[in-house]
Amino acid sequence: MTTNILEMRSITKTFPGVKALSTVTLDVARGEVHAICGENGAGKSTLMKVLSGVYPHGTYDGDIVFEDEVVQFKDIRDSEAKGIVIIHQELALSPYLSIAENIFLNNEQKGALGLIDWDKTNHEAATLLARVGLRENPTTRIMDIGVGKQQLVEIAKALSKRVKLLILDEPTAALNDEDSDHLLDLILHLKGQGITSIIISHKLNEIKKVSDAVTIIRDGKAIETIAKTDVTEERIIKDMVGRDLEHRYPDHTPHIGEEILRVEDWTAYHPQDTSRLVVDAVNLNVRAGEIVGIAGLMGAGRTEFAMSLFGQSYGSKITGRVFKHGKEIKTRTVSEAIDNGIAYATEDRKTYGLNLIEDIKRNISMASLKKLEKAGLVNDNEEYRVANEYRTSMNIKAPNVLVKTGKLSGGNQQKVVLSKWIYSDPDVLILDEPTRGIDVGAKYEIYTIINKLAAQGKGVIVISSELPELLGISDRIYTISEGRITGEFPIKEATPETLIKHMTMEKAR
Repeated sequence: MTTNILEMRSITKTFPGVKALSTVTLDVARGEVHAICGENGAGKSTLMKVLSGVYPHGTYDGDIVFEDEVVQFKDIRDSEAKGIVIIHQELALSPYLSIAENIFLNNEQKGALGLIDWDKTNHEAATLLARVGLRENPTTRIMDIGVGKQQLVEIAKALSKRVKLLILDEPTAALNDEDSDHLLDLILHLKGQGITSIIISHKLNEIKKVSDAVTIIRDGKAIETIAKTDVTEERIIKDMVGRDLEHRYPDHTPHIGEEILRVEDWTAYHPQDTSRLVVDAVNLNVRAGEIVGIAGLMGAGRTEFAMSLFGQSYGSKITGRVFKHGKEIKTRTVSEAIDNGIAYATEDRKTYGLNLIEDIKRNISMASLKKLEKAGLVNDNEEYRVANEYRTSMNIKAPNVLVKTGKLSGGNQQKVVLSKWIYSDPDVLILDEPTRGIDVGAKYEIYTIINKLAAQGKGVIVISSELPELLGISDRIYTISEGRITGEFPIKEATPETLIKHMTMEKAR
């Protein structure tokens, strides 16, 4: 028996007009945590879908050897029967079913007469939840627990299938730092129990923490596999993007002008619990050509502030005043905010930022259909021309603008979101977590776009959970805690320690 639990030999996968994988070879040692890195669209998820049977044998070239046996999976059930379980970035849980029901979905615990034994189901589920460190009642509905706990339910579900090789695709992309740390510790704990893991991640600090080896994929090809002792962020980045990124952030020369936006005493309450204050008398301003960062912990009120300002799309009992070029304006609806030159790119692009079943063309134009109107109808030719211009200028990787947006990688989806709002020609653009879930190469492109917007005289507000990002691109940074602005720092005075101190300030009780 070899020391490898998995060998993928010369895997080639082609879609119409696109070679997604080209003779990729991957060896994974038994009992290790093996990371796979690459830019969005590099082929990482495609390789894992080949392995797990999502793309069945016969739709690709090459061989898969699992536990010294050449395997030919017809579907995902085939791979699960061998002990290979994949957890996709988009969790496959039913929100209305209980935790126990989700764990044993299609794997029901049956008793007499072939009926489901609910006592056994809930008991077994509780045992599995304990293994992943989750103390929820197994009868709790999925919709009533957070995303971090849902990830743990997915892993408990995998354990119920006697998993030998666990594949996690961007497992921490939607998690806060605490939940991410817990999940990574669990992966290491499972390693101690003999379970091999493959983790796809863009977060280089996480990869260094848990992985025993890292394989880099670029443009559908395996570039190299790096042992844990040789892993450095610089080496990973160079392999991912094919060049050195001496500077993670593009050069930015500020050209800051007059005040363009001022918000005074902005206050908002929770939309359901109207006694709960979530945005507490916020005051801030943005000048033309300025990039202003907003730093805060999860739940600090960053997104709540932005959404309540943008057409009151979040919150209740909203009060405060908004001034543009010194003149008071109203932003009571999304249309009113857009008409007054304010745009908001949401942190949740898949749910609120894009229509994933529509094409690139329609997604880019949807916020600005009035600009394309001719005799009361949308001018299709002009809509196509505009979308194609943005596809080229924003380097959206797609053969044409008729491609469904849901088919694009995360980085390219984010470029479509930005194209939509840039086409609306705002004076102030609020970007909420603009680089979440995308790779370092695509991040650099997004930063370059942000710089260009500022250079055009627009005011840009960037909300981010990554302090290095805010420190790398901002001209000025506000900190927010418990819904209040707790500090304001020119970039020359901003340090990680100072920002964190002000991000964790509590209200006087």
